[in-house]
Amino acid sequence: MYCLLALAGNTIAIAQSETHTFALGDTDFLLDGKPLQMISGEMHYERIPREYWRERIKMAKAMGLNTIGTYVFWNAHEPVQGQYEFTGNNDVAEFVRICKEEGMWVVMRPSPYACAEWEFGGYPWWLLKDRNMKVRSKEPAFINAYRAYMMEVGKQLAPLQVNHGGNILMVQIENEYGSFSNDKEYLAQNEKIFRDAGFDGVLFTCDGPSQMPAGYLPGFLPAVNGEDNPAKVKELINKYHNGKGPYYIAEWYPGWFDSWGKAHNTTNADSDAKKLDEILSAGISINMYMFHGGTTRDFMNGANMSRTEPYAPQTSSYDYDAPLNEAGDPTPKFYKLREVIAKHLPAGQTLPEIPQKRRRTYALEVTKVTGVANLFNNLGLPTESEHPLSFEDLDQGYGLVLYRTTLANAANGLLKIKELRDYATVYLNGKRVAVLDRRLGQDSLQLSGVTANSMLDILVENNGRINYGPYLIDNRKGITEKVTLAGQELLGWKMYKFPLTTPAGFKYLPAQNDGEQQPALYRATFSLRGVIDTYLDMHSFGKGVAFVNGHKLGKYWNIGPQQTLFVPAAWLKKGTNEVVVFDELSSGHKEISTIDHPVLNELPKN
Repeated sequence: MYCLLALAGNTIAIAQSETHTFALGDTDFLLDGKPLQMISGEMHYERIPREYWRERIKMAKAMGLNTIGTYVFWNAHEPVQGQYEFTGNNDVAEFVRICKEEGMWVVMRPSPYACAEWEFGGYPWWLLKDRNMKVRSKEPAFINAYRAYMMEVGKQLAPLQVNHGGNILMVQIENEYGSFSNDKEYLAQNEKIFRDAGFDGVLFTCDGPSQMPAGYLPGFLPAVNGEDNPAKVKELINKYHNGKGPYYIAEWYPGWFDSWGKAHNTTNADSDAKKLDEILSAGISINMYMFHGGTTRDFMNGANMSRTEPYAPQTSSYDYDAPLNEAGDPTPKFYKLREVIAKHLPAGQTLPEIPQKRRRTYALEVTKVTGVANLFNNLGLPTESEHPLSFEDLDQGYGLVLYRTTLANAANGLLKIKELRDYATVYLNGKRVAVLDRRLGQDSLQLSGVTANSMLDILVENNGRINYGPYLIDNRKGITEKVTLAGQELLGWKMYKFPLTTPAGFKYLPAQNDGEQQPALYRATFSLRGVIDTYLDMHSFGKGVAFVNGHKLGKYWNIGPQQTLFVPAAWLKKGTNEVVVFDELSSGHKEISTIDHPVLNELPKN
């Protein structure tokens, strides 16, 4: 038998209270000198409400996993430079400790670059306040910020390594670096930073098959992503690891992510199960990406863009067609993969029972909108500049900025926004005249009906910074260059910031006919006798974000494929609850509805 599967809850929980050795053998990982086949599943603590961490980990164990893989997102832990957040949903050390209590090992992935369909690949937006900043480089300003952050991460996680009595088996120092560059000196600098931060155990890198030559660091385990042919996995790792293993697929994909405006992605559960059987039979360790995707809340969705493919922001739902769905329920894929893993257990060992979920998912009564806050009536104080300023120059990372100027002359013509990032609604004297979408290459319109001293408003949304590929280093947001009308640059701008971190602070008026199609927040309350999981039904809304009791549920957009937003029971309460929906496209909403199931695969019919 190739593996020592650490699945018996009581036995492994006791074992993890001791200090262990973990090492790389010629063909296997060695835990206390004995072969360990890791059967790991990725889930990100940031994408799961803290209240559900233990429940999700128990489900992973019940499917047969013995290890959890997770990224650590720099932008979540250092939202403002020098201010570190490791509490609440950011308490990664507690997530690891709960894994240990549940008898699960951890593969930790704290590389400052995560990708993960996460905003800017995990890098904090404030790095871009320096126009010359180059992430993933040896540039001193970047390295200094990176080092300072990693020292804080080390304080949280280094004591939890297996060689210190914890349950972190190994740590990833870079993530798919070969898809970006091939600087071995930069990779070696990563290794030194990790060692200085206290990560003194096993370190590894991971890359796609064709990117391994550029992305591996000699002397360290080069795990492979996206290759599931056992013979090829072994051949690749042997090639870049002195003819030896152990053999580890750091990302195996029994699912895939979704992008706005494109069809929902799924994989075939039977094919996934067959492939998993082949991999485990070959003695290869594996991390399925994802076991449970969860939800990308706040404004943390990323975007893809390449030299041949246009800008494509990702959905808030990170359901991923994973074995455990967005709400934490087992899918048919869960049961099929569980059956495969059960075949590979050591003699006399059985899988734990599948925990019964304590909550069902319900639809609530339709909730009437009681208050509306028009964005144009809640402008606050502007920042003034001759030229439009980017989000970064305005010291704002996410959300929206309203750019306003007065057109002194009655000039019609082509209005062009050079390097629009990413989505704009354009208003002339308060009336919406166009929508411009970077996905579609739209940055201009023919402006007519202009009279002297007309007011031009351009509401610009950050739709997600690019998280993968060559444009990672070109990620500033807003109006990043200039605006021209009939060839003449427009000057004299007032800029109003709407980070939308909270629905508080807006002036709400009683719901009534909104008149013009203008962006607004819609507020409603509802009462509960008991809390339940549910979904907001966003079919009647346009584009924006939603909040329940101050918690941001994520983004919605009527272009699909996602048409619902998951509302975890943990964020609801007995008695009065508040829901607020910001909509920048549609207006006149009178009610907010819920539904008892997700809608993740619906594109507009027209």
